[in-house]
Amino acid sequence: MRRDTFLKSLAALAAAGSLPLGAHAAGNNFKLLVPANPGGGWDTTGRALGKALQEAKAADTVTYDNKGGAAGAIGLAQFVNGSKGDPNALMVMGAVMLGGIITGKPPVSLTQATPIARITSEYNVFVLPTNSPFKTMADVVAQLKKDPGSVKWGGGSRGSTEHIAAAMIARAVGVDPSKINYVAFRGGGEATAAILGGNVTVGGSGYSEFSEYITAGKMRAIAVTSAERLPGLDVPTLKEQGIAVEIGNWRGVYGAPGITADQRKALTDHVLAALKTPSWADSLKKNDWTPAVLSGDAFGKFVDEEFASLKDTMTKAGMVS
Repeated sequence: MRRDTFLKSLAALAAAGSLPLGAHAAGNNFKLLVPANPGGGWDTTGRALGKALQEAKAADTVTYDNKGGAAGAIGLAQFVNGSKGDPNALMVMGAVMLGGIITGKPPVSLTQATPIARITSEYNVFVLPTNSPFKTMADVVAQLKKDPGSVKWGGGSRGSTEHIAAAMIARAVGVDPSKINYVAFRGGGEATAAILGGNVTVGGSGYSEFSEYITAGKMRAIAVTSAERLPGLDVPTLKEQGIAVEIGNWRGVYGAPGITADQRKALTDHVLAALKTPSWADSLKKNDWTPAVLSGDAFGKFVDEEFASLKDTMTKAGMVS
């Protein structure tokens, strides 16, 4: 049989619903955009989700594309402009991207893409390099009050939750947030290297990114941004230390612009199936992620409300006008 005749026959069988299940699944080749450099929380999340999609038989293959910078806005632009109508395209995103959009005002909008699901939540931890002359958050705050610019806060892109938290800490202790010296990195790997090298005063990120270094004694954890101490981590909250700051970091996934309602539902079903696999359960445990599943229109509404809340917080902290 000629190849073109075979392909036409295959298409006719698919349209008639006569193909075996394996033939339908063969087209599920997912493309997952990670809007950050390798080594950080978004990268870890994306690759864990990709593995789970394959374990759930929702995807035959998953290819990854890391595109870091501007708190995810560069990756968002690539996703919006390059994935239109693609029912197998996914992009990792989260609170950090909202902050980056608020501060950077990029020419693309998250509303151009399609909300699929929120999948995890995580709180930030602040750490010191092991060679730091400071031992506690109180030491950092004392220096911050004395000379705000001398304290170099290292973390993700501008608008990340650790950036917002640093500004909120300054405001809470009576320091002008606009005077903080925040050093933004394109990905968690770069931030980690800067902290380990003693190139910043204090570093912030999700606990999962720093856990191995904290456990190995290569970083000293001095505060968490949660309301209560994190399980298995004997580190005081900011509130315990008299600093009225609490902020969480959630992560989710979006689909491409212009997909149909049926394609969105199928993509959402695939993601939700992945979140029920043993592989995903292992990732949650390994990275100390908290499940925070919310899908469909409810997730879209959550993002809108979170955007408004973050913008209000960042404006009050002096990060945006």
